[in-house]
Amino acid sequence: MFCVHSFPSRTVLLHLGAKMLPAYAAYAMLSLAPILVLGVPPIWTQPEQVHLSYPGVPGSMLVTWTTFNKTESKVEYGVLGGRLFDMAATGSASLFVDSGEEKRKMYIHRVTLTGLKPASAYAYHCGSDAGWSDVFYFTALNDSTSFSPRFALYGDLGNENPQSLARLQKETQLGMYDVILHIGKWPHDNARIGDEFMRQIQSIAAYVPYMTCPGNHEATYNFSNYRNRFSMPGQTESLWYSWDLGSAHIISLSTEVYFYLMFGQELLFKQYEWLKKDLEEANKPENRAVRPWIITMGHRPMYCSDDDQDDCTKFDSYVCPTRKTPGLEDLFYRYGVDLELWAHEHTYERLWPVYGDKVYNGSTEQPYMNPKAPVHIITGSAGCREKIDPFNPNPKEWSAFRSRDYGYTRMQVVNSTHVYLEQVSDDQYGKVIDSIWVTAVLGRVNPSIG
Repeated sequence: MFCVHSFPSRTVLLHLGAKMLPAYAAYAMLSLAPILVLGVPPIWTQPEQVHLSYPGVPGSMLVTWTTFNKTESKVEYGVLGGRLFDMAATGSASLFVDSGEEKRKMYIHRVTLTGLKPASAYAYHCGSDAGWSDVFYFTALNDSTSFSPRFALYGDLGNENPQSLARLQKETQLGMYDVILHIGKWPHDNARIGDEFMRQIQSIAAYVPYMTCPGNHEATYNFSNYRNRFSMPGQTESLWYSWDLGSAHIISLSTEVYFYLMFGQELLFKQYEWLKKDLEEANKPENRAVRPWIITMGHRPMYCSDDDQDDCTKFDSYVCPTRKTPGLEDLFYRYGVDLELWAHEHTYERLWPVYGDKVYNGSTEQPYMNPKAPVHIITGSAGCREKIDPFNPNPKEWSAFRSRDYGYTRMQVVNSTHVYLEQVSDDQYGKVIDSIWVTAVLGRVNPSIG
């Protein structure tokens, strides 16, 4: 086909196959092009928003992705360096209709890979004969209790101003992390911003398990975007769950059940009872001997020294011990939780071991050696459109270190007695600005405070 041009002195022809059309006819046809294009519905069978999660079963990995038309759900994979795609697994797709004005429809595909060899690397792609994703790779998690898993953890990473994203993408693809912990809050609007965010994190989440908990921004339409898009262990629509890795038992919970009671107060009590049973099981001598570390993650912290009047700035907070609902602080202390990971505040803050608004260090010289209360880390400065929060100029004594730099936290559960954490400043080009060792060399005997 030739291009059509119009000049005052001549008739310009459009060549269509063997026919020549005058310019006015060509323009008439071109004016109909948008109608002709709109008359053919787009074929949205191409996989996107690919992300991994760990189902909690050794030797497994769950692949989740999105299409906008219904297709088969298939993953083809193989050991990296071997024959590509010599194995295949199928799953299912569920229709998700966003509750916004547009009522946008999408299909969420889930396929679980089983029989993976611990610590082996695999290449994979997902989709169907109607469209395949790019080729990604992952390393199957090591199921040994002597494994020393490496984590990146953060919350409040948005699709606007995601300052830490590029550094996290590169470090993930360099193989620096075994798991990502996203501690709540991701964006959505008629599911479109959610789509864009999931596309952005694909360059992280398609390579390592991307484990999540719900935050306050996910609350729209009763957390429906969060509950449908993510695939965490258990049967609670990813709202709360637990899993084991290395020498740690990791618990993800919803702090939002304390704030969105319009969705049903029964969720608060249901989660509390589940937490109690899960902690009781984790504290059985035979279980605590194998996995002595108990680590929790939830979006809204119990404590913080930000100057924004958030719930964590008040001693009588919703997620602490009081009010008319069962709080978490007494429960976590009673069952010897070691480390509590939070976000929501757009800052980084490390606390001394704290319980009941008081500091309970292991000792003056070594506060994190055999601490007498849980250690709290707030890591909500990955970058979002609300930018960074201000600090109260007069923090309480439990505040050990604070930073308003954009960044994220690294954690390694080194062994049964040592956990290492460090804070990375993206503002300072990846500089480590804070680090601690939490050690528990005397065993886990629930302390007695009072």
